[in-house]
Amino acid sequence: MYPDDLKYTNEHEWARAEGDRATIGITHYAQDALGDIVYVDIPPVGTAVTSGSTFGEVESTKSVSDIYSPVTGTIVERNDELDKSPELINTDPYGQGWLVVIELADAAEVDQLMDAAAYGDLVAES
Repeated sequence: MYPDDLKYTNEHEWARAEGDRATIGITHYAQDALGDIVYVDIPPVGTAVTSGSTFGEVESTKSVSDIYSPVTGTIVERNDELDKSPELINTDPYGQGWLVVIELADAAEVDQLMDAAAYGDLVAES
């Protein structure tokens, strides 16, 4: 259910590390709990983010939820498609619904996140 090539946080974000960069999004579980996503607020390229800190929010028909950065670094890409099609997070949370790409301050930080099995256990307990 949760892709094995990703790492996960307790707040239901995922990170796909590729060298010194990581693509960030929210999990299928998170988008499912939120319901229909109608707006995404993510910062511009060049914004510094800190692991565990809020860097944006996702608004659905039910609620507004903070997005937490799983890693520390600088946003180097932003998914501008979400400005006009925020529902991509609902339809393809691990693909077209990605949020940002972060240049990692410390690539080893990704290793501290949960693997798919641990995240699956966390969700099962929820």
